[in-house]
Amino acid sequence: MKLEELGQFLLSIILFSQLDYVWWIFPALILIPDLSMIGYLVNPKIGAWLYNFFHHKLVAVTILILGFWLNNSLLNLAGVILFGHSALDRSFGYGLKFNDNFKNTHLGWIGKKG
Repeated sequence: MKLEELGQFLLSIILFSQLDYVWWIFPALILIPDLSMIGYLVNPKIGAWLYNFFHHKLVAVTILILGFWLNNSLLNLAGVILFGHSALDRSFGYGLKFNDNFKNTHLGWIGKKG
C-alpha cells in the first residue's frame, strides 16, 4: 500500500509539472492541508471532520477536475496539492481520522496505544 501511495505522490508531482507555476510552489504548499488539524482545538469530532475533508482524495480529484473543466489554474493547483499531500500522508501511515481520537485512523492506530 505504501508503494501505491508513493506512486500517487509521484503522480501529483507530474501533474504539478504540467501547471504554470514555478517549481518551489509545490514544496512550499505541500504541508498546507495539515492546517486543517486546527479543528482539534475545538474538539475531536470537528477536528476529524476538517482533517478528513482536506485529506480525502475524492475531494482533491473533484477540485482538480473542476479546475480543468473551468480552466482555473488555482483550482488545479489546489487539487494537485491536496491529492499529493494525502498520498504522502498515507505513505507514512497517516489515514483518515475517526472522531474519537486523532491517532485512530482508517489505517490503524498511530503510535503506541494508551
